Amino acid sequence: MNGNATKEGFTLWMTGLPGSGKSTLAGVLKTKLENEHGMRVEILDGDEVRKGLSRDLGLSREDREEHAWRVSFVSKLLARNGVVSIVALISPYRTSRESAKQVIGPERFLEVYVKASLAVCEMRDPKGLYAKARKGEITNMTGIQDPYEEPTDADIVVETEKGGPDASAALVIQELQRRRKL
Repeated sequence: MNGNATKEGFTLWMTGLPGSGKSTLAGVLKTKLENEHGMRVEILDGDEVRKGLSRDLGLSREDREEHAWRVSFVSKLLARNGVVSIVALISPYRTSRESAKQVIGPERFLEVYVKASLAVCEMRDPKGLYAKARKGEITNMTGIQDPYEEPTDADIVVETEKGGPDASAALVIQELQRRRKL
């Protein structure tokens, strides 16, 4: 049995603007944690979870906070069963992220700020959402009509403008090793 199989699960809560690289980084981390560290990993991508667990919710502040709470609860269940949850969720409000930390448990929660400027995120715009928001075709777009509250004390900050997904993943893994999570 791999020694990591007995480790406690934990949550990497990745927050950042749409287009900052959360989902891409989550995929790279999942592969590395599974293949190189023998961890059981589940990605909870905000868009995917919204299609199932939160399909009844919109994009109001209250709905976004409820969506984050639901993801927090699932992450808590996974962590207590030895699974690493990689949450890729905009989670634009500090209160939602603090609530997630309390639900999951501070000892099992690491906030990862996937940092990229609004200009770079708009340039990337993988889903065309910023362009639609600028044209007024969609409302409540984080970073445009709705605020994104940057973390003030993230456990890990990766600046995706300064390095690719592999370099960002290496920074996260280095911090996990430093914290004896791996």
